[in-house]
Amino acid sequence: MGLDFLIKGAVVGFSIAAPVGPIGVLCIRRTLASGKLSGLFSGIGAATANSIYASILVSGLTLISDCLLKMNLWLHIFGGSFLFYLGIKTFLAKPKDVTKKISHKTLLTDFISTFFLTLSNPLTILAYLAVFTSFDLSNLGGNWSSNLLLVLGVFTGATTWWFLLSEIVSFFGKKVNQKAMIYVNRITGTIISGFGLLAILSVIH
Repeated sequence: MGLDFLIKGAVVGFSIAAPVGPIGVLCIRRTLASGKLSGLFSGIGAATANSIYASILVSGLTLISDCLLKMNLWLHIFGGSFLFYLGIKTFLAKPKDVTKKISHKTLLTDFISTFFLTLSNPLTILAYLAVFTSFDLSNLGGNWSSNLLLVLGVFTGATTWWFLLSEIVSFFGKKVNQKAMIYVNRITGTIISGFGLLAILSVIH
């Protein structure tokens, strides 16, 4: 059961992190300018902030779990639909220019900057709420170990994405441009949409 929460958290963390938005572009630029560690630490800063939002959300879900259970069917459909929408949006997104240089001081400043940039966007927690509802919420209440594993999964999933992104950008180097990022968005968008469809189909069956 614990592994189940860890995997679900990883799926959520990966899905929220994967769309190449402002933080993604920032990480790509830092990877190109200062190396993959700069990009990775920037991503870990964002993943840490996301984990904080996820822990806040999980605590809230624990308090209102009885109410959520009564709406379990609709919450699954809503969450799965949002995940599908997020995937389509990612698939169709046109990334900004990622080849522009950006300043870099230390790995710590890379981490701190993206941590606070991500934390300064409270709308992130709404995205987590929508995606969390795609999964079974009945086991959240009162089980701190499951909650901890879920949050750990979120961090692991998000960090996995940032690791893959920094490795890919570092490997291809100057070949990474707007056209290349379109293909990245299409691949990740398809994966995220697939998660959403699976969530909806699990309820239908």
